[in-house]
Amino acid sequence: MTEPTRLPPAQLAAYFALTEVSSLLQHAVEQQLKTDGGLTTPQFQILARLNAAGGRLRMTDLADGLVYSRSGLTYQAAQLEKRGLVTRTPGADDERSVEVTLTPPGRDLLAHVMVGHVEVVDGLMMSSLTEADIAVLTEVLTRVRDHMRAAPPRSAAPRAPKKSGGIS
Repeated sequence: MTEPTRLPPAQLAAYFALTEVSSLLQHAVEQQLKTDGGLTTPQFQILARLNAAGGRLRMTDLADGLVYSRSGLTYQAAQLEKRGLVTRTPGADDERSVEVTLTPPGRDLLAHVMVGHVEVVDGLMMSSLTEADIAVLTEVLTRVRDHMRAAPPRSAAPRAPKKSGGIS
């Protein structure tokens, strides 16, 4: 019987540290978002990405930026729309696409939850790092993210352009 392939101890320690830090931070953030705004993490990400993009994005662009299934993202956007935090309309350039727009109440809620969000992220993570640590962490995680996005899961993969349905 052959022994399973193993990561070297240093790589295994780095992997376990990353997954533990990620889990601890994610749990605290999820609790803060729920308490302060009744939001799920994907809902917060939708609002934050819309805000960063000037308030409007196509649904496919949101899906490509978030690692979340398209159907799950549609559900989360519908929940935000029911609360009046976003609107969904046919795309201006392509009626088959859907554009999501951040509403004033959505912008207000995002500003409200962002205060606690920053406190959680700073208190649990950033305050324990130096500026040099943050620069190194950003460089390393950006490189890893870019490597992982080179072969993303289906939910994070950009959609292929649609083929024209006309006869040539």
